[in-house]
Amino acid sequence: MKAEERWQARFRASRMTLPSWARQAPNRSIYRSNATGTWEVYAWDRVTGATRQVTDRPKGTAYAAVDPTGQWIYWFADTDGDEFGVWLRQPFTGGPDERVAPGLPPGQPGGIALSATGAAAITFASEGSFRIHLVRDGEPEKLLYENTEAAWVADMSLDGSLIAINHGEYGDFRHPALRVVNQNGDTVGELYDGAGKGVVGLSFAPVVGDRRLLALHERRRRHEPLVWDPATGEQREIWLRDAGDLDAEWYDDGRGLLILRDDRARSYLHRYDLAGGVLTLIDTPHGVIDEAAPRPGGNVEYLWSNASRPPVIRSSNGQVVVNPSGPPAPPSVPVEDLDVEGEGGRIHALVSKPEIGTAPYPTVFLLHGGPAAHDRDVFSPEVAAWVDAGFAVVRVNYRGSTGYGSAWRDALHGDVGHIELADVAAVRQWVADHGISDPDRMVLAGSAWGGYLTLLGLGTQTGLWAAGIAAVPIACHQTSYEDEAESLRAYHRALFGGSPDDQPERYAASSPITYADQVQSPLLILAGENDTRCPVRQIEKYVAKLAEHGREHEVYTYDAIRGSLVVAERIAQIALQLEFARKHVDQP
Repeated sequence: MKAEERWQARFRASRMTLPSWARQAPNRSIYRSNATGTWEVYAWDRVTGATRQVTDRPKGTAYAAVDPTGQWIYWFADTDGDEFGVWLRQPFTGGPDERVAPGLPPGQPGGIALSATGAAAITFASEGSFRIHLVRDGEPEKLLYENTEAAWVADMSLDGSLIAINHGEYGDFRHPALRVVNQNGDTVGELYDGAGKGVVGLSFAPVVGDRRLLALHERRRRHEPLVWDPATGEQREIWLRDAGDLDAEWYDDGRGLLILRDDRARSYLHRYDLAGGVLTLIDTPHGVIDEAAPRPGGNVEYLWSNASRPPVIRSSNGQVVVNPSGPPAPPSVPVEDLDVEGEGGRIHALVSKPEIGTAPYPTVFLLHGGPAAHDRDVFSPEVAAWVDAGFAVVRVNYRGSTGYGSAWRDALHGDVGHIELADVAAVRQWVADHGISDPDRMVLAGSAWGGYLTLLGLGTQTGLWAAGIAAVPIACHQTSYEDEAESLRAYHRALFGGSPDDQPERYAASSPITYADQVQSPLLILAGENDTRCPVRQIEKYVAKLAEHGREHEVYTYDAIRGSLVVAERIAQIALQLEFARKHVDQP
C-alpha cells in the first residue's frame, strides 16, 4: 500500500466510541461511529445483536445519551455543525424524533442528565447566561438554575430527586464548585474548597434512593475521588498514592469505584472497594484507555489503543467486546518519551520517528488543544500521516496541560501563550541538539489552542520555524471573546483574570495579532465558518494584518466547527497540510 493510501485508510477505517448502556436495561446500548463516513449515533441490542443507525446528519452528531430505563435515545441537533441547537429524542427501538424541551429556545449544549422517572435536566448557554431546566413529560420546563458565570449539569439521581451542578459563581470557571439541588431548585448541599481547588461532580450512585455523589477534588493539588452525601454533608476522601489525570465511575451495585488514571501519557485502570478501602490494579495492555465502564457482573469494558495499534474495545475478561465494521486501520510506529528540563520544570514530550529517511528528520511539532488536555500514547491517524510522509512528530505536554498535577495545569497565568511556547522551544532545542530533528526543517502546527500557539509562536519565535499550520486558531483574544460561545467567554475570564475590558494589556500581550507584523515563515490557516469556539471574524482580522505587511499565507475555510465529524473533510484537510509542509520544508 502506498504511503498516501495508507494514511487515508486510517481515517476511513470504521471506528466507534465505547458503547454506553441504560442503567436499568444494560443490554440496550448506544455508541457513535464513523461507519458511513460521518460520525453518527447507533443503537445496539446486546441480546439480539441488532444495530441500527439513529441519526443521519450532513455534519454528523457529537452528543448522545440513553436514559436509565433504555426507552429513549437523546441526541443534540445543531445547525450545520455550529454547536447551537436543541435536544431531540427517539424510542430505542426506532420511531419519529421529538423535541425534548419544545418550550426552550436553542442554545449551546452544557450537558444533559437523565433519570429513571423520565425527568431530564438540560443545560443551555446563550445570550450571556447559563440556564439549567428540569424537563418532565406533559409539564412546562422549569428553571432550576441561572447565572452569568459558567455552569453545567453533572448528573441526576436515578429517582430524579437530586440534580448535581458544577458552577463558576466564585469567579473561577477552571476550578468549579459543586452544588446539588432538588426539583424545586432548592440547594441541598454545596462543596467549595476555595480558590484554585475545584470540585467536579461526576455521577450519583446507580442505586435508586442512594444520594451519594461521586466527585473529584483538588485539596492536595491533584485530582482525587470524593464520595459525598449532599443531604447529610458526609464526605469520604479517597487518597491515591499515584494520581495523574483521573476519571472515575461507580460499579453497578454502588459498592466499588472504577478509577481511570492517566500518567505520563499512558492509562491505568483500578477498582477501589469502598467497604475495605482496597485499590486493585486491573490488567490492561500498555497504552491509552479513552473510555472505560464497569458492566453488571463486574467486568470492565474499555476503549484501548496505543500509537502503533488502532483502537479496540476490550473487556477485563480478556475478550474483544465488539469490532467496528470494515477493514481495520493500518498500524503505525510507536512513540518514544522525552524528558526535557525547562524554565518551569521537567517537560514530558512524545516523539514519533518515520520509517523512511535518516535523522536528523524534517519535523512537525503538533501542539495539542485545550490547553487543559494532554498528548498521549494513543493511535492518531493525523500523527501517522505525518510519519508516513517522512516527518518526525513531536508532541509537547507544555505547562497548562493536564495529566501532571494541578500546579502544572494551573501554571498558565499572567503570560498566557508565552509560557507554553517557552516549553515548546526547550523541547525544540533538545531534539535539534540530539540529532533527531533538523533545525532548519521544523514546522509548528496545531488545532484550536494548538493553532493559537502556532500563530503566537510564528510571531514571537521568529527564525525557529520553517513554516506554520494553524487550524481553527485564536488569533485575537479580544475579538474572539466578543464572538465566541458563552462557555468560552467564561474560560477566558478565568484564564486572564477578567474580560478584555478588565485586562486589556493581558489580552493584547497574549494575542497573535499583536505580533502579526513579525511573522517571517509561510503560514497555512484552516478556519471553520460556523465556529463558535474560534470565531472566523478574529481570524479574518489577523489575515488582513498579514496581508497588510506582505506576509506569505494561505487560508482554507470549511462550513463546520473545529475538527470536522465528516471523514472526507478530515482527509482533505490533512492532505492540504502535508502538501503545504512539503512545499516549504525541503526533504532529501
